[in-house]
Amino acid sequence: MVKDTKKKNTKGPKSVIATIHLHKHMHDVTFKRRAPKAVKVIKKFGRRMMGTNDVRVDPKLNKFVWSKGIKGVPFRARIRLDRKRNEDEDAKKKLYTVVTWVPVTSFKGLQTEQVEAE
Repeated sequence: MVKDTKKKNTKGPKSVIATIHLHKHMHDVTFKRRAPKAVKVIKKFGRRMMGTNDVRVDPKLNKFVWSKGIKGVPFRARIRLDRKRNEDEDAKKKLYTVVTWVPVTSFKGLQTEQVEAE
């Protein structure tokens, strides 16, 4: 049996809520580079999940990552990834991703979920 070779329309506005495990990326990272590395890991996660090179981190998420200082990065973060159309006409890429922080009390039982785009 041959698989369906049609490609789905993957490009367009889309929203996903996911949990990223930051602690596993902090092994063997110098204390003074942990929070900047965590921001880079979040951007890389956004690029991989949404397929856009332009990933923008919300100031609240940045504040959450830096909340315990440069070397005390939180173990996990619940984030919302929104892929949006670029309104700027002279932009090189049509789409960009905004990563925002979703506050939760516990990470137990949470899974990645698709959200209706607003």
